[in-house]
Amino acid sequence: MRLKMCSIHVKDPATAHAFYTETLGFETLMAMPEHNLFIIKDPGADNSADNNSVGLLLEPSDNPIGANYMNAVHDAGLPAIVFGVPDVQAEYERLVAAGVTFKGEPSEDPSGVSAVFDDGCGNFVQLHQD
Repeated sequence: MRLKMCSIHVKDPATAHAFYTETLGFETLMAMPEHNLFIIKDPGADNSADNNSVGLLLEPSDNPIGANYMNAVHDAGLPAIVFGVPDVQAEYERLVAAGVTFKGEPSEDPSGVSAVFDDGCGNFVQLHQD
C-alpha cells in the first residue's frame, strides 16, 4: 500500500494550478477545467505504476466544511501542507524573486530548516529542507 493522492483546499483551483505549476514548478498530472479539476505532481515524476510520487488535488473550497477548515487553518497561521526541498534558502530566494510572500526568512530548529509562504489561494505552505 502506498499514498497515491492527497488534497489541499484552495479558493480557486485554476488560479492555484497556475501558481503551483508556473511559480512553484510542479507539473500537471490532470487538468479538466470544465470540471474545476486540477491535480499536480512532483516535477519530473512519471506516471508509471512503480512511481512513488503523490498527486496533489487542488480541491475547490466551495463546500462550507472545506472553506471553514481552510480559513481556520490560515487564520491560525498554520501551514496546510509541507513541501520538501534540498535547500530552503535557495528556494526562498528564488520564490521571493518571483513575488511570493513569506511569513519570515528561513529558520532552523531541531527538525531542520524551514520557511513558510502564502500561496495566495488560501493556504500557508511550509518548505522543509530534506
